[in-house]
Amino acid sequence: MGHPLKRKEDRRLLTGLGKFVDDIKLPGMAYAAILRSPYAHARILGIDVSKAERLEGVVCTLVGEEVAKLTDPFLQISSPPANKLKDYCLAVGKVHFAGEPVAAVVAETRSTAEDALELIDAEYEAVDHVLDAKEALKPGAPVIHEEVGSNVVFRGKWDYGDINAAMKQADKVVKKTLHFHRFSSTPIENNAVLAQYDKATGFLNVYSNNQMPMFCIPWVSFALKFPSNRIRMVTGDVGGGFGTKIISYPYIVLISLLAMKSGRPVKWIETRTEHLSAANHGNERAFEVEIPVKNDGTILGLKVKAWDDCGAYTRYEPAGATIWAQVTPGCYRFKNFQMEFLQVMTSKCPVGPNRGYSRMQHLWMIERSVDIVARELGLDPTEVRLKNFIRPEEMPYVTPSGGVYDGGNYPESLSRVLKLIDYWRWRKEQVEDRKRGRLIGIGISTILDSGTNNFGQVKITNPENPFSGNSEGARISIDGLGGIQVALGTSPQGQGHETFASQIVADEFGVSPDQVTVPMGFDSAVNPYSHQSGAYASRCAVMGTGALLGAAKKVKEKAAKIAAHVLKADPESIEFKEGHAVDRDSGRKIPLWQIGNIAWVNNVLLPEGMEPGLVAIHFWRPDFGLPDEKWRLNQTLTYSYQSHAAVIEMDPETGKFKILKYAIVDDCGKQINPMIVEGQVHGAAAHGIGAAMYENFEYDEDGQLKSSTLVDYLVPTALEVPDLVTESMETPSLFAPKGIKGVGEGGGTPISAIANAVEDALTPYGVEISDSHQNPQRIYELIVKKRKKM
Repeated sequence: MGHPLKRKEDRRLLTGLGKFVDDIKLPGMAYAAILRSPYAHARILGIDVSKAERLEGVVCTLVGEEVAKLTDPFLQISSPPANKLKDYCLAVGKVHFAGEPVAAVVAETRSTAEDALELIDAEYEAVDHVLDAKEALKPGAPVIHEEVGSNVVFRGKWDYGDINAAMKQADKVVKKTLHFHRFSSTPIENNAVLAQYDKATGFLNVYSNNQMPMFCIPWVSFALKFPSNRIRMVTGDVGGGFGTKIISYPYIVLISLLAMKSGRPVKWIETRTEHLSAANHGNERAFEVEIPVKNDGTILGLKVKAWDDCGAYTRYEPAGATIWAQVTPGCYRFKNFQMEFLQVMTSKCPVGPNRGYSRMQHLWMIERSVDIVARELGLDPTEVRLKNFIRPEEMPYVTPSGGVYDGGNYPESLSRVLKLIDYWRWRKEQVEDRKRGRLIGIGISTILDSGTNNFGQVKITNPENPFSGNSEGARISIDGLGGIQVALGTSPQGQGHETFASQIVADEFGVSPDQVTVPMGFDSAVNPYSHQSGAYASRCAVMGTGALLGAAKKVKEKAAKIAAHVLKADPESIEFKEGHAVDRDSGRKIPLWQIGNIAWVNNVLLPEGMEPGLVAIHFWRPDFGLPDEKWRLNQTLTYSYQSHAAVIEMDPETGKFKILKYAIVDDCGKQINPMIVEGQVHGAAAHGIGAAMYENFEYDEDGQLKSSTLVDYLVPTALEVPDLVTESMETPSLFAPKGIKGVGEGGGTPISAIANAVEDALTPYGVEISDSHQNPQRIYELIVKKRKKM
């Protein structure tokens, strides 16, 4: 632990030897294609598949009416009346967004299946749609789902301290309207499913790249009315996830139905247009913010009203309506807080988890608010932050909403990133540059990367939800030749689980990580798992380590007894190092392979009464609670954080800008592998820079997505991402195993740092930035508008 070991996975992946869903070929396999709605909101008058079924090579078809007879609607975690929503894998009776699946075809080849789609006659009657969350709340607005009777998914109010008293005590109340845009994470590999129904055994075998296959099992089981213990979920290598592959269960159900109907294994590989238009987007959110402040920059509280646009279905929602409260005050010490939160359905692609899910919207709003306060008071934004930061000596810090921050030094993090960026030199040069007409902008941001969520948070939106806490499983075995094999419940998509797990276990047994094998992927018939297992919420290093340490302890205790029996020593004096079990008292030792040999093969030598074998499974869970009557709850176990600083140069004639320098300081507790940490930091920064500058989902007035290909939805490449200057701090977690914290979701930090830099650059024009997406056209229009008033 602590060494920058090269990732074990990379040789396989970089040489083209990875095994993804599309690499799997099964005997008799057929291919599926999906017909999608061209309308944002319409009644389905009829779908005629007869021509498609007559096409040579077509095996079978499926439409919504059949699905409604064969399956139950998907489980809903909303409270009434939103839990009445009927959601199927194909639209039944009505479509709710452009791109919603309405029919499917299975054929001998993928091209034949796609050709057959053109022969399906689908008739619709368009009805009014709504594309804005606030508009969806107005009287007379189209109701997306009649069975719900409203477009409101969740309405809640968090109220801590005394915000009204804070308003009265303030020297000034700063008000602002802000908007966080829609975007996604666009993994290299789109969604993919291969389903095989084995009539002989009654098993449904599903090969997919779902991020949480074990969490997915109940959703699939209930919808298909199929026994959960006959569903086998398998994942291999996965080309990225970032949250977007958590809610692919409708496609798993659809392809499973097609496999059952056709009697053939059926594969479906999502196209990029399908992914962008219908997989899932990140939450779009509007804010009205009021910030009571003193003239010296002290923030007394925060009053917010938020409208969250979750699209046409609630496939992971309303979890996002509460997850933001993990980080209620951000890195700041104010205690007075009020949030009125509304989550609303619209005629757009459903949302789902997206790197930094729900928190990055909230933290962007807070970081923008801090800069807005600094601007209003004529103070430097670093001064306002340093005045209001929670201090390291206050840790562990309990937030107004019940979060318990597990250690950190935010002032030190900010000071370091300012030094990396050479902040005060840029500030000095900025003054002179403005005299010459050169617009330099400097933006900073410090946000939290909370990890390992407490599923008790969903009881805030519906107390009847049967979820709470978090758990993870691991198995460790030592074979008859001393080989160590590890299996985890986590299902990686590029995070380096094979590497970090081998490092943790190697340390426990005193061997090289090369002697520890971690088979790739996940198989529910093989891997130990809970239904909370998976790669999400920056949890895997923490939860995986907890499970691995527990399993290692059990194996070591048994191995120590075997060694002590052979060496005639006290088991308490046995320690493991350099591939041996060593008696501390006498110095005598026995190799690990010999202990394995005795445990499995030469078992007459086992201590009396000991069963053969050297293997253990352990499930680890953090010490979590449930929300109280005011919804106070520690919603996550660890709280990493990052400070970012960006220097940009703006062209006021075009609204375009370029990043001149970008620096990051991260703190994710004790690092298992610094190289993996650096990769996560760089990758998250690339995501955030992409969201801030390039990536944006926009709809036209007819509800059609304007950016449904990578020609229009601009994902940054290595050419667009600037060189990053990075540095790490290590503040061990006070609560997590070995002081580890998660590090996967700092991608929201650049969005606020760049927004702050853009507004700073445009200070001579008095332009205010209220949107999270810094589109040159929008910036140029703001400049022109201000010029007309000058």
